[in-house]
Amino acid sequence: MAGSDPVEWYYVGVDVGTASVRAALVTREGQVKTTAEEMVTIWKPHSDHYVQSSTDIWAKCCSTVRKVTQGVQRNQVRGVGFDATCSLVVLDQNFKPVAVNQDGEAERNVVMWMDHRAAEQAARITSTGHRVLSRVGGVMSPEMQPPKLLWLKENLRATCWRDAAHFLDLPDFLSWKATASLARSLCTVVCKWTYCPTEKWDTSFWTAIGLEDLLENNNFKIGSVTCCPGSPVGEGLTQEAAAELGLDTGTAVGASLIDAHAGGLGVIGADVRGFSLPCEDQPITSRMAMICGTSSCHMAISQGPLFVPGVWGPYMSGMVPELWLNEGGQSATGRLIDHVVKGHVAYPQLQEQAVKGGEHIYSYLNRHLSSMAKDLGAPLELLASSLHVWPDFHGNRSPLADPTLRGAVVGLPLSQTLDDLALLYLATVQALALGTQHILEAMTQAGHDITTLFLCGGLSKNPLYVQIHANATGLPLVLPAQTEAVLVGAAVLGACASHDYSSILEAMEKMAKVGKVVQPDHELWSFYRKKYSVFLRLHVHQREYMALMND
Repeated sequence: MAGSDPVEWYYVGVDVGTASVRAALVTREGQVKTTAEEMVTIWKPHSDHYVQSSTDIWAKCCSTVRKVTQGVQRNQVRGVGFDATCSLVVLDQNFKPVAVNQDGEAERNVVMWMDHRAAEQAARITSTGHRVLSRVGGVMSPEMQPPKLLWLKENLRATCWRDAAHFLDLPDFLSWKATASLARSLCTVVCKWTYCPTEKWDTSFWTAIGLEDLLENNNFKIGSVTCCPGSPVGEGLTQEAAAELGLDTGTAVGASLIDAHAGGLGVIGADVRGFSLPCEDQPITSRMAMICGTSSCHMAISQGPLFVPGVWGPYMSGMVPELWLNEGGQSATGRLIDHVVKGHVAYPQLQEQAVKGGEHIYSYLNRHLSSMAKDLGAPLELLASSLHVWPDFHGNRSPLADPTLRGAVVGLPLSQTLDDLALLYLATVQALALGTQHILEAMTQAGHDITTLFLCGGLSKNPLYVQIHANATGLPLVLPAQTEAVLVGAAVLGACASHDYSSILEAMEKMAKVGKVVQPDHELWSFYRKKYSVFLRLHVHQREYMALMND
């Protein structure tokens, strides 16, 4: 395209998160012009079962895209990129939904990423000790697709397994709906399905775990063709999809990403010159992207493969083409904070006070903690010196890779006042930051050299969460200029597919912008070293208790 052309070009980014679909209209410079959001339905038919509908999700994708593109001409939209949670979509031979639960509701055909029904299958897969496990930190997570597929075969053989003709990661489902191409993104199949770009599908693995039937017809049910994130998919939007989205037929569609990985694209490649950061003039491998929302992901990239015990990867081209990705994570972060705060007996009082002050509950809690610290004449973060949380209420994703772990709180008083709620909130946020330090430590020991953290996602909008992460890790944190960094990352895919940028790296540097830098308070380093020691002991003691009870 000509640089002098007066017509402004745009890219659409679509982000399918846990509870909603969001879309954004993004400029070539990475500026978000408009956004739209619609909620999607989640069903919980049984304990640890979380289910959605791909029909519902696609309908919300279409309506949000139509909303954000209302004010521009169709031919101004050069490309579309999708990201989504790593949920499992099941379709029959006619591409109709297939039920993934005993209730038989066909529309409920998506096993969500946080569905842990396959914990026992995941443990069995881990016990095989197969070589592919070295690429997932040595432990198969129930959040990955092989155990979920095995659960479906073992529990719904006469229904779901019999009728299923296509198993797709949700990001690949969206690409298929948009283009009619069944090509899978390397991001999804490498990160969640054990695929290796150089060795392809490992037939011995699928045979060893009892899913050899998925290898039939050149692995057709799980994918015969793959492509790098951001590469053009098919011939662009089909006529049907274009009509549903309100765009032109043939508009470029970039190979999709998992939502956290899109967040990584939206922040990690930003030009940092002028901010006096340790990663300036250093390779992009000195940076780690943290995508923190309902759960959190910790994305670190390297020139060569690094094997980190308990951390997923190394994945070739899992996020940035030709670079290796390690992916740490916490299964419940924003969700844990909500659980702790909203389950407290003082929560109604908190709601009342927040409404009275016209504040969000977490803004009120942050201000309340500042007031408590001022009254005591002590730094805010020292208020929770005697209160400690082990945050794995939904298991540990990294670096312990143990989905059976559960949360713990040590130091609770007999009182349950609003002050107590504020302190428990503070201790929970501190525990999540110490969990990040735990992951960073494992990555460093394996060969990563991370000097700067780049944050995005809902929790990055909470200043207390951000500052505590800087203080607990001792590293500077970069916040994006655009708060919707995940949507910018999705738009990067569309920009690459349109060939307006020559590579993902070029698009990241031009479209991702630094908004704010948060420096650590080094005077609190000693406090967090002590807090971290207690944190690690909580884990050891909990495992001892669980072993005693299970003996």
